[in-house]
Amino acid sequence: MTAVHVDIVSDVMCPWCYIGKRRFEKAVALLDGECTVQVAWRPFQLDPTLPPEGKDRDTYLAEKFGGIERARELYRNMEKAGAGEGIPFRFDSIALSPNTLDAHRLIRWAQNAGDGTQDKVVEQLFRLFFLEGANIGDHAVLAGVAGDAGMDAAVVKALLASDADRDAVSEEIVTAQRMGVTGVPCFIFDNRYAVMGAQDADTIVDAIRQVAEQKGAATG
Repeated sequence: MTAVHVDIVSDVMCPWCYIGKRRFEKAVALLDGECTVQVAWRPFQLDPTLPPEGKDRDTYLAEKFGGIERARELYRNMEKAGAGEGIPFRFDSIALSPNTLDAHRLIRWAQNAGDGTQDKVVEQLFRLFFLEGANIGDHAVLAGVAGDAGMDAAVVKALLASDADRDAVSEEIVTAQRMGVTGVPCFIFDNRYAVMGAQDADTIVDAIRQVAEQKGAATG
C-alpha cells in the first residue's frame, strides 16, 4: 500500500489549526484505507514575541485586533466554524495568551515517543487551551499532558526547565517561513505539494490521492 507522509505546520494557540486538524481527520477517514497516511506535526508561532509567562488575553486581543469588541466578533465566526467540526470553542475561558515555544518542544519530543503519541499530545494541547482555558505555556501543564500521553512526565519537566531543543524548534519555524509558510495550518504532502489553511476534507483527500497516485505510478 502506498504511504503518503504529511507534515502539518501548526500552532496550538491557533483556532483554525484545531479546525484544520478535525478536517484532516475527516479526510483520512474518507480515504478508507486507500493509502497509508503518516503524519508529523511541525512548529509555527503565530506570535513569538509573547513573553515566556504569556500575556493577559483581553490585553493581547485588543492590541492584536484593534479593540476587544472586534476580536470577539472574529471569534464568534470561529465558534460557528468550530461547531461545524464538533469543536465547542470556549474562548471566554481563556485568560492568558501563551508563548507556545515550550509546547512545540513537547510536541517535538512526542514524535519519538511511540506511535500516536504526538497526535495525542497535540490534541490534548488544543483541547486544554480552547475548551478549558489552560495555560499551555506552563511547564506543569505540559508535563501533565506528556504523562497523559504515556511519556515520562518527570523527564519532560526536567527537559522543559533546560534549553533542550529550543534552538532546534526555532530553526524549524524559520525553515517553514523560508519555504513560504506564512500562515497555519499548512499541510505539506510528501514534500511535493502544500495546502494552506483549514481546507475542507475533500480538498485534503484530493491532495493525498494525487500524491499517492504519482508515487504508485513511479514504482509500478
